[in-house]
Amino acid sequence: MLVFKSIKNLQEYISSFSADKTIGFVPTMGALHKGHLSLINSASLNNDFVVVSIFVNPTQFNKAEDLKKYPRTLEADISLLNKVKCDVVFAPTANEMYADKVESSSFNFDGLEHLMEGEFRAGHFDGVGTIVKKLFEIVNPTNAYFGEKDFQQLQIIKKMVAKNKLDVNVIGCKIFREDDGLAMSSRNTLLTSEQRKAAPLIYKTLKQVREKFETDCIEDCINWVKNEFKKQPILELEYFQIADEETLKQAPNNNSKKNYRAFIAVFADKIRLIDNIKL
Repeated sequence: MLVFKSIKNLQEYISSFSADKTIGFVPTMGALHKGHLSLINSASLNNDFVVVSIFVNPTQFNKAEDLKKYPRTLEADISLLNKVKCDVVFAPTANEMYADKVESSSFNFDGLEHLMEGEFRAGHFDGVGTIVKKLFEIVNPTNAYFGEKDFQQLQIIKKMVAKNKLDVNVIGCKIFREDDGLAMSSRNTLLTSEQRKAAPLIYKTLKQVREKFETDCIEDCINWVKNEFKKQPILELEYFQIADEETLKQAPNNNSKKNYRAFIAVFADKIRLIDNIKL
């Protein structure tokens, strides 16, 4: 496995691949866990080469405090990647990716960027679009793999690829969970033992919503979730929404001809956790 920090050196190496070879790409912000490894395994099964990027992107953080606290474990990440089929690691600095101007480009995602996460994290998806577009142009992958835990991000990246006519196939992979159902996230390591014990309520609630959705109206499902989180003191509900998978707009009612997904964001003190489930 080779590790590159320079765009130039990485591209020179990638250019040595035969034109008929496929590249599977997994962009990450490091602090790798089994969820990341599941994406890498999917990439390795369907491509000739696997490239993983590790870069904590400053432009997608709304608060400087969150950027500062985000876990950075490069040595441990590289050690973990040595145990799976990863051919290349790209671990650039912010200066390498942004030169002297660390700022986002402005994107139009046809309104997807203003819903749910976008409502609470202004400019976040401009940061995501900026870095993913840069990485796609650097790596030029055949296939790129993203977890469905960040389902809104996945839809936005697909939109960005289509609008910019980028030649890459964006593939969503199922959410990888802990044994108790908590969606795997680098942020989980920041939870206190008490918060970690409470956190499985998030997925438990989503599973119950999936059952209630068969018989109850959407408004009743939303109110039930709000009441469930009011019953306990550790987790604070930021939002819960049932939305159309394609448009991400809140569903007014249950239409059997459409695909719906339930989305949730929760705070454990200052640690923000998100999850979703297909209904």
